[in-house]
Amino acid sequence: MCGIYLTNIPFDNGLVEEKLKSISFRGPDYTGIEKVNELTFGHLRLSILDLDTRSHQPMSFENLILVFNGEIYNYKTIRGELKDLGYTFKTESDTEVLLKGYNHWGKAILDKINGMFAFSIYNTKTNKLFSARDRIGVKPFYYYWHKGQLELCSQIRPLLKGKSINDDAISMFLDTDYIPSPYTIAEHVFKLPSGHYMEIDFNTNNLTINEYWNLKNVKTKVITYEDAKTELHELLKDAVKIRLQSDVPIGSFLSGGIDSSLVSSIASKVSPTKVNTFSIGFEDPKYDESKIAEQYADIIETNHTTTICRPSDILELIPKLTEVYDEPFADSSALPSLLLNKITKQYVTVALSGDGGDESFIGYPYFDSLIKNKHIIDIPYPIRKFLANPTFLKIFGINSHRVRNALNTKTRNDFIENIYSRKGFLLKEKRQDWMKHYQGYQKWSNIFLQKAADLNIKLWLENNSNVKVDRASMAYSVEVRSPFLDYRVIEYARTLPMKYRYESGRQKKILRDILKEYIPEDVFNQPKRGFAVPIGDWMRNELRVEFDQTLNDEFLNRVPNLNITKFKRLYNEHMSGKADHRVYIWKLFVLSKWYDEFKF
Repeated sequence: MCGIYLTNIPFDNGLVEEKLKSISFRGPDYTGIEKVNELTFGHLRLSILDLDTRSHQPMSFENLILVFNGEIYNYKTIRGELKDLGYTFKTESDTEVLLKGYNHWGKAILDKINGMFAFSIYNTKTNKLFSARDRIGVKPFYYYWHKGQLELCSQIRPLLKGKSINDDAISMFLDTDYIPSPYTIAEHVFKLPSGHYMEIDFNTNNLTINEYWNLKNVKTKVITYEDAKTELHELLKDAVKIRLQSDVPIGSFLSGGIDSSLVSSIASKVSPTKVNTFSIGFEDPKYDESKIAEQYADIIETNHTTTICRPSDILELIPKLTEVYDEPFADSSALPSLLLNKITKQYVTVALSGDGGDESFIGYPYFDSLIKNKHIIDIPYPIRKFLANPTFLKIFGINSHRVRNALNTKTRNDFIENIYSRKGFLLKEKRQDWMKHYQGYQKWSNIFLQKAADLNIKLWLENNSNVKVDRASMAYSVEVRSPFLDYRVIEYARTLPMKYRYESGRQKKILRDILKEYIPEDVFNQPKRGFAVPIGDWMRNELRVEFDQTLNDEFLNRVPNLNITKFKRLYNEHMSGKADHRVYIWKLFVLSKWYDEFKF
């Protein structure tokens, strides 16, 4: 886990060092800068495999030079193949395997590697650059490309100086909580989408981007439930096992949920040494899962560490948000994520997590809500439009957001998309052109829940969950690895009959039945509290003065396309306790802090 940088802009080394220093938390163990032809390469190393200096980057082989962020989990298998082909190795790192694998197979290496990665390889003979990002978008890849000038990096902060704000990106952020790829907050700066590679020919200044992996049309397996459970269990065991490779201390996050408890249970089973597990708890029992996690830890026999946190521990991290989330990002669970990684770093450098389980195995509450309201969507739209009359809703006491949404939404696909985007709710002018990049979910499956899960994987997982975890972990130089984000697990899950994953309201059915082999069901079958903080209450109390001062007219008038009148109404309703609008208020608060941080 590291930070990469590359540019053909003739900056002096001092400026490049300054840029890398601004994100040095990504790789505090070594900073490497090297100039080759017209390019400057930079690398921040967080040493995980082969801690020797021989594995520092940039790394060269023959006419190739590489900067790489991430992990190739099956590098030992590929290393063996390359040895059989006559290659020799000077290091024990996955970096050298990636470099020599590309030398031999070219872009076909992407079909062979299993990992989380973002990398660039320059060929000094051809004067061409090859870059790629992992299938699920776990690792970030930002690039500036304008009039033949290139600058790329693991985070956007080093690329922002002198750039203009992308006004449309602000509208995307207000609709979602993040800025979806390929867009960014800055003009002429982009994200390389997950599952894509980029090639640049510096001889002609030609840039091309192509897809090498994506979700495919669903072909449901004909398989018994017991056989599916066995196959999935074996696949998860392998996904966990290959993620336990490390030359530094490793542990596992353990909450009260199904996903992290299953990952930790498997890790405890397959690891040759006793596994360290970590959880944070809160004084407020509404948000505290630590007692449940401690029960799990006793049963699966891990070395468990619980840290009970006070509200002040979370509040103190608010300034950290814009330091490490250097694009506007409004998922408030980033705060406890930062705290968990801060604590974990005291004990280990690598941690397994349960991220990605809800997407493939239908775990989020809104999946359940989709099924409950599906019958409403199937009513002809003109009738639903009539039923959506506020007077009618008031008479029948209907106040559910999802029900109102179902009544007012034209199609099933619109209903699904409304989960992930508020489609202009805070805006003067609705702008949804960006959603064109995420329409694949409409054709990959005819199953309603699978469509919603596919959009979740392509949109929310890449742009929210993966961003949250990457920045929160890197802020404290921790590498987080999630077995559920193994592309083999995602592909396999999509082939399973939906009833194996979701049946009669029982979400993640097959995962629960696998977990029963490690932890009794009556122990883990408890209400999930989620990884949340009472940010809405804090706005009204501890943070009230700061929110009033921050969200002033001067700032609100600077936000392009914001419906200020509507936002003020929502703000007053929330602060008076009449309604819960914390999501919208937190977005504007985060955006204001971002404006202040980057002087826009």
